[in-house]
This record gives sequence, C-alpha cells and structure tokens, in this order.
Amino acid sequence: MHNFLFGIYPYIAITVMILGSIIRYDSDPFSWKSKSSQILRRRQFVIGSVLFHVGVLVIFFGHLVGLLTPVVVFDTLGISHGAKQVLAMAAGGIAGVMALVGGGMLLHRRLTDPRVRAHSSLADNGILILLLAQLVLGLMTILVSVQHLDGHEMLLLMSWAQGIAYFQAGAADHITGVHWLFKLHIFLGLTIFLLFPFTRLVHMISAPVRYLWRPGYQIVRTKRHPAK
Repeated sequence: MHNFLFGIYPYIAITVMILGSIIRYDSDPFSWKSKSSQILRRRQFVIGSVLFHVGVLVIFFGHLVGLLTPVVVFDTLGISHGAKQVLAMAAGGIAGVMALVGGGMLLHRRLTDPRVRAHSSLADNGILILLLAQLVLGLMTILVSVQHLDGHEMLLLMSWAQGIAYFQAGAADHITGVHWLFKLHIFLGLTIFLLFPFTRLVHMISAPVRYLWRPGYQIVRTKRHPAK
C-alpha cells in the first residue's frame, strides 16, 4: 500500500490532472473560469483573496524549488541542510498562515452569505475545504520539523520528489520512515492534483497574456437593425 500511495498514485494523479485539464479546455471551454462572486461582500472577498492567493503562490513555488532542486546545488551554494530547513519553515510558516487566514475568510463568506452560498457549488466549497485542510497539515509538519533541525527528513522528502519527477524506481522507499503527517500531507496534495481538472482550480493555469495585445475596446453585443 505504501508503494502504491507514494510510488504509483503520484503518476495517476498527475496524469489525470494533465489529461483532464486538456480535455476540459477542449470540450467545455466556457466552464474554464473561477466563477468570481467578488461583487458580493467585496471587502471580505478582496482581503481574503489577496491573503489566500499570495500565500498559496509562495507555498507552491517554495515547494517546487525546495523539493526539485538537486541537493548538489545547495551544497555548491554553501547552504547547509539545516539552514535550508529553517528557511523553509520560516517562509512556509508565514505564507501558510496568510493562506489559511485568507482561505478561512473566503470559506466563511461562502457559507454565511446566502447570495454567495447560492452562487457556490458543492465542488467550490469542497475544494476550498480540502485546500484549508492541506494548509493545516503543512503547518502541523513544522511542529515536527522543529524537533530536529538537521535537515535529514527534508532530504528524504527531496529524494522522493526527485525520484518521482525523474521516474526513478523505488522512489517511495525514501519516505518509508518519515512522520505520518508528512505522508498525509503528500497524499492530500496528490488528491488535490487528481481533482484539479474537475474544479474551479483550472483557472490557475490560464495566464491572461492576451490582455497585452487585445484591442482597447470590446464588443459586448451586436448592433441590430430595426425590423422593417
């Protein structure tokens, strides 16, 4: 089961995320949106959205760089494993609290405002709850990491992530002995990847680059000729 969850399930989740997103964009492009409700309770939305998105982006790119950068790069730069772990804990902790507070505000707004609740689907609320649970697990792992600052467990997680990314056999073996909180954090993260193409999260990969060259005006309706 361990080998399946951490050696096979990652490829299932990533494959579904990529192929599912492509199929959805090709077959149902009009659903490719965040379904914003920002005109309702705008103040709470803006504050919560900024905190949540900034925090999540910092966490995402921090994980991407921290887990997939070869260890030799940090060694060459003279960054010790302990220093990298402390940096990850500090930056991840601050970003995690920001995202958790912002996400909590967004969820409170969705559940307590009747108009926003009517605009929300089960998938909208469900994926937000999963993201908040993932943030809580991430912050809880800091409590585990602070008990040993030698960076050993972090190296095991890096070895696992790079083993998965480079299709190395036995990648799951690297994290056999890590704390269960890390394993649950990884599993829930992979599950969010799996659900990605079926939720509003797809808007994350749609950078609005066409805004740079689109005309300064937009036609929102056609001019109809009066009936004769």
